Amino acid sequence: MTLAKSAILFVLAALAEIGGAWLIWQAVREDKAWWFAGLGVMALGAYGFIAALQPDANFGRVLAAYGGVFIAGSLAWGMVVDSFQPDRWDYLGAGIALAGVAVLMYAPRNGG
Repeated sequence: MTLAKSAILFVLAALAEIGGAWLIWQAVREDKAWWFAGLGVMALGAYGFIAALQPDANFGRVLAAYGGVFIAGSLAWGMVVDSFQPDRWDYLGAGIALAGVAVLMYAPRNGG
C-alpha cells in the first residue's frame, strides 16, 4: 500500500507542478489571460503540499526521486497537451530517470 500511495502522490505532484508551470507559460509566452498565471501559482503551491505527503520522511530523497517523475511527466504532458512528439532519446532519458526513481525510493534498505 505504501508503494501505491507513493506512486499516486508522485503523479498528483507532477500534475500540480507541471500544470502550474504550463499555466504560467501560457500567460507569459502565449498571451493568455493573467488569471492563467494566478491558477499556475496556486497549482505550484499545491505541488509543495502534495510532495510533503510522501510516506518517506527524507526530504532530499523524495525531491531527488521526484525529479525523475518530473522528467517523464513533462514529456507526457507535452504529448497530451501540446502535441509534442518525443524521439527515442527522450524516451530513453525518461526511462533512465524513472529507473532512478525506483532505486531512490523503493530499493530495499537495511536501516539507512
